[in-house]
Amino acid sequence: MNGATMEVGAVAAMRYVKDGIKAARLVMQHTKHTMLVGDRASAFAISMGLPGPSNLSSSESIDKWTRWKENHCQPNFWKNVVPVYCCGPYQPKDNKGICSETNSMGIVESRRSLVGPHNHDTISMAVIDKMGHVAVGTSTNGATFKIPGRVGDGPIAGSSAYADDEVGACGATGDGDIMMRFLPCYQVVESMRQGLEPKLAAKDAIKRIARKFPDFMGAVVAIDRNGVHAGACHGWTFQYSVRSADMDDVKVFTVLP
Repeated sequence: MNGATMEVGAVAAMRYVKDGIKAARLVMQHTKHTMLVGDRASAFAISMGLPGPSNLSSSESIDKWTRWKENHCQPNFWKNVVPVYCCGPYQPKDNKGICSETNSMGIVESRRSLVGPHNHDTISMAVIDKMGHVAVGTSTNGATFKIPGRVGDGPIAGSSAYADDEVGACGATGDGDIMMRFLPCYQVVESMRQGLEPKLAAKDAIKRIARKFPDFMGAVVAIDRNGVHAGACHGWTFQYSVRSADMDDVKVFTVLP
């Protein structure tokens, strides 16, 4: 997202092309659209010169998927369906399921077993150049074991990232299915526009989500147009990195819930 022009480029559910963030930038630079999705997004990216189609599976990801299948596709993101503890096909639970396995423990799956520091890979970045222009970008492979076709908050402007030259920027990571319902980065930037310092703006955005979903895991980083930055998180200890022209190296900041 270009904080000077408010232009946005995004891709979602794009397969066979590795460089999702480059494809998103091409959408912003060479189309009048904001988002392209699915196979057409892949075709667009390849037509614009990005490598592909490519097999993006790794031995590690294949092994993880195989072990998940052997564990009856647990955990997963389905709810109110049958069968509950098998791999499907799934139907609304009013219908008869095809798997008779039951959960002897009777435990309701917590979202924290689905989304956490070790099972998703969102990277969000905000940049302020020497002219004071602000830009943000987000790249993600999505949530592990997601339902095919799922789109998270990564490509959603205002959720995973937001920028405005007049104010500053925000980046977010965590349970995208929950966070995108609140547009936390848009909230952060607008709070800073109203005069809140980055730390308070970040905390306010996280608190708004936690009030409705106390079990969620997520974090935001806020930075104003002058480079003042702060983070806030819920459900985990979060770290973010900062580098400026007067720093010799990257500095890592730890944010406690």
